This record gives sequence, C-alpha cells and structure tokens, in this order.
Amino acid sequence: MKFRILTLFPEMFDAVTGASILGRALSNQQIKIECDNIRAFSKDKHHKVDDAPFGGGAGMVMKVEPLRDALNSKPQLPNSRVIYLTPKGETLKHEKVVSLAKYDELILVCGHYEGVDQRFIDRYVDEEISIGDYVLTGGELAAMVVIDSVSRMVSGVLNNEGSAEEESFSNGLLEYPHYTRPQVVDGDEVPSVLLSGNHAEIEKWRYRESVKLTAERRPELLSEDQKQALKDNFIKKKKRVEKKRL
Repeated sequence: MKFRILTLFPEMFDAVTGASILGRALSNQQIKIECDNIRAFSKDKHHKVDDAPFGGGAGMVMKVEPLRDALNSKPQLPNSRVIYLTPKGETLKHEKVVSLAKYDELILVCGHYEGVDQRFIDRYVDEEISIGDYVLTGGELAAMVVIDSVSRMVSGVLNNEGSAEEESFSNGLLEYPHYTRPQVVDGDEVPSVLLSGNHAEIEKWRYRESVKLTAERRPELLSEDQKQALKDNFIKKKKRVEKKRL
C-alpha cells in the first residue's frame, strides 16, 4: 500500500513514519509513504500557493496550479484514489477504512487556509473525507489518521492478524473491556469468566459486554434485534429481582 501526500508541511509526517507500528511497516516495506511539497510546484518567485477568494471574504484559498502540478508530477498507480481531507467530506468510519485499504495507492491532499479552489476538487479529487465535525489548521493531521487506520488493514502490518478483526466497529459494536495480570489490583478482580478457560462462554461474555457498552455510549450503532435482546434481558433481570423480594 502506497500513501502519497500533497502537503505544505512534509516534516509533520515524521511523527507517523519514525516509530511504532507504522515505522516497522515502513521498514518492512509493507507500506510506503511519500510527501510532495506543494510549495515546490509554485511558479511564483516567493513560492506562493494561495490567493484571496473571489467575491471577497476572510482568509486565503489554495490555488489550482501548484496542486495540479504536484499531483501530476508523478504517475498514479492504476488502482489509486485521490482524497481531499476536509470538514465538508464524508465522515471517516470503519467501513470506509476497510474500503480504502483495497486500493494500491491513496493520494491525500492536505488543504490549508480557507480551503482549496473548487476547480481542483471538481477535476482531480475522487472523494472528500472528514475525520470529524471540527476544523483543524490543515489537512495533515487528518491525513495521518487515514494513514494509520488504513495501514492497520494491510496484511502483515499488525503482528496479530486477528487484532483488526476484534477491535471496535469491526462487528458494528464497540470493543469489549480488556484485562491482564495481576488477577487482583487494589481489590478489583478480573471477571471470573475470563479465567475459566471456557472459550465459548468467554466469547458470549465479550459479545454481551460489547452490546452493553455500545448501548451506553453509541446506541445508534445497535441493530433492532440487539436493542430487543437488551430489553428482554432487562425484563428478565427485573423479574428475577422481584421474585427474590417475594
């Protein structure tokens, strides 16, 4: 998987290329990251890449020509996707991450100032992506999020291939709680089912905890069947409590 970034600040990406899982993936050539400095493609003697917006208004707008020339300076792989990072784009979710991992090359365009001339977007961008309903100073941090999340889907990047399959959102639910040694910390014990060695019961517990956590924090992610199962379970517990009182 190749990530190519069009940016005004290529040095920012040292943060994601020099350490941890991505650093190892780069060393193992499982992913490739290239940064093209948009300013290097400016024809202006001061390497200016922006100008005032037509119609007036605050801020500056990134010009078409430097972006276009940066994009066209290298051939694109046949199975590539040009993505502009912007708050106006589709919100990045797990399903989108999985679909992006199917491309051989992602070209990530990092905007700045008030944004990018719409003519560049209309002619050269395949899709616009947002990482949330807030505004950043530039698209670099959003591009890093895309690189990190998509890289995890690339075969061999994670040491444990099952990790990506069991994480939050992989089955539409938030991930269940995790525990490790020691068994007791400050009087708090690990749930006994996790020590039982009964893998079928452990899987049931993990699923129930995922559904419970999702219901508390992201109920909109639950299916109607899951909502009904929670309601039925609540009713059963209530009846058991009432029966004990009698």
